Amino acid sequence: DALADDEKLDPTWNTPVLEMRRQAERMRTIIKDLLELSKLESGEHTQEEHPVDMAGMLALLRKEVMALDQHPRNVRLQLDSDALLKGVESELHSIAANLISNAVKYTPAEGEIELRWWVDEAGAHLSVRDTGVGIAEEHIPRLTERFYRVDPGRARSMGGSGLGLAIVKHALQRHDATLQIQSKEGVGSTFSCHFPRSRVVPRSAGALATA
Repeated sequence: DALADDEKLDPTWNTPVLEMRRQAERMRTIIKDLLELSKLESGEHTQEEHPVDMAGMLALLRKEVMALDQHPRNVRLQLDSDALLKGVESELHSIAANLISNAVKYTPAEGEIELRWWVDEAGAHLSVRDTGVGIAEEHIPRLTERFYRVDPGRARSMGGSGLGLAIVKHALQRHDATLQIQSKEGVGSTFSCHFPRSRVVPRSAGALATA
């Protein structure tokens, strides 16, 4: 940072300094994700659970995607329920944000992403569907492993930590939920989170609980 802000720096150093900053930022992201994953794996519940407005959270995350310099042309939000979900808001946000971030990274500008939230007799469900590059079937069982990458070169160039889906898996386990992955190369992927019915809070009840 000091070098980058030095007006007397020889211009020939501009590119190396920018690369240094990019690598430092990548390392910061890895450390942050490792700390989050370690906390999730410890099994310690330091935060109380409350009814969380998942529909509102997804709407805000969609706005953040549309504000990016580069994003898929069409990012749709389908809300089939206004029910709340009992859980730790920061962990539920991490689940949704990581899945959406992956979809943005691997979906071309002319592609599409759909965020969906719905409730049925089985429970509550969150899905992120994209029309991106897709994933070969043999890789799917290992996607939630730490640092596992389908295409290491492509993933590294995009600056990911390789820990996003591991964080998603452990955060879902803390909420008695499961992750379902469906994908086909060249067609796209759908990541679906399934939460038990016991965590669904009707909107009116949620309003009373948080009042």
